[in-house]
Amino acid sequence: QVQLVESGGGSVQAGGSLRLSCVASGYTYNIFCMTWFRQAPGKEREGVARINANGKITYADSVKGRFTISRDNAKSTLYLQMDSLRPEDTAMYYCARERGFWCPPRMSTITPDYWGQGTQVTVSS
Repeated sequence: QVQLVESGGGSVQAGGSLRLSCVASGYTYNIFCMTWFRQAPGKEREGVARINANGKITYADSVKGRFTISRDNAKSTLYLQMDSLRPEDTAMYYCARERGFWCPPRMSTITPDYWGQGTQVTVSS
């Protein structure tokens, strides 16, 4: 069974950093595009960053230059390094598996087929 388990969330002051991890199991991790999403209360879930099976990366404009997505295929783990955090980054962050080797043309909540449980990130002023 496919499982995605996020960790690494927490509370941090503005300007601080966090590193999120997503451990995948139950499938051949290295051949799937993976995406990080986030959702704040009352807000739409939005794509943050994604990485395809060859390592090609896409970021949302709101996090470019501050967040770094990476994957360790040997450990079946997806990472999101978040630096220069802002209060508006506060959200539940989710790891998601896309449906194939290549990422979809745009980030969308309708394209992943499996989701993790989420990990909370809170950034205070």
